[in-house]
Amino acid sequence: MRVQTGTVKHFDANRLEGEVRDAVQQSHPHVQALDFRPRTLAPRVPDYVTHRDDVSEIGKLSAEAIVKEYEETAKEIETMGDVVREMVQRTEQLTASASAMLADIKATAARYRKEGKRMFTEIESCSSATDEVRRLCESFRDKLAAKEAEPPK
Repeated sequence: MRVQTGTVKHFDANRLEGEVRDAVQQSHPHVQALDFRPRTLAPRVPDYVTHRDDVSEIGKLSAEAIVKEYEETAKEIETMGDVVREMVQRTEQLTASASAMLADIKATAARYRKEGKRMFTEIESCSSATDEVRRLCESFRDKLAAKEAEPPK
């Protein structure tokens, strides 16, 4: 492991651009370097952040890169929210459909009870009528048997 000693220079983007310009002019004379122009247009950042005046260019670029990553992630989270919203809508539709089905089930059960009551009443009426017919038949048979047992007049 090698330890460096000495003074560490702070990174300066302007110095780096100057060094690149000098290197391009020296090694490739046919390439013409552009005039040095400091950045005038700040890259677009979300509206909810603004640069402070006392921050270096590197600090600003780093902060921009980070906030852009967070913004992209926030947009992905919102996209997930859209998926959840669609799920809620489908769930509401299923709930409405299930509620309608429950109403149909209750109505069907009520119709079956009504029909069961009708059948109950019908069977008891038939049973009562059958008993009445049987009693009349027995009474009539008894009357006929009594007449046959009587001496002729």
